[in-house]
Amino acid sequence: MTTSHREDIQQAAVAAALAAPGIAALQPALADRLALAASRVYHPMTVCTASHHEAAGIRCQQTPGGGWHVEVRCIVHADRRVVDVARRVREDVRSAVTARLAERAPTEPVTVLVTVTRTV
Repeated sequence: MTTSHREDIQQAAVAAALAAPGIAALQPALADRLALAASRVYHPMTVCTASHHEAAGIRCQQTPGGGWHVEVRCIVHADRRVVDVARRVREDVRSAVTARLAERAPTEPVTVLVTVTRTV
């Protein structure tokens, strides 16, 4: 497995997760949250936003059996049922990653774990 292969899978997962109805954002990475906190300390009058890494909120690992395990950490709109959004994200991400994997080789098993970290 190459780094670009993992990045391809992460990009597919990010796009699928963000496209799901009810998703407000992916959970920011720790580096993003620290940068935002620091920018508020040093520049309190400036409106700052964290940079968006494409892999923030997504973790992909190849399993010993040759498949993939994808973790999605997301933020959901408060007017949506969390369980419905999480199910939709799980299915959309699984389909997107499976399709991306099928471009290179026979389909490898994909498991997706979705964690909703908060609602907004």
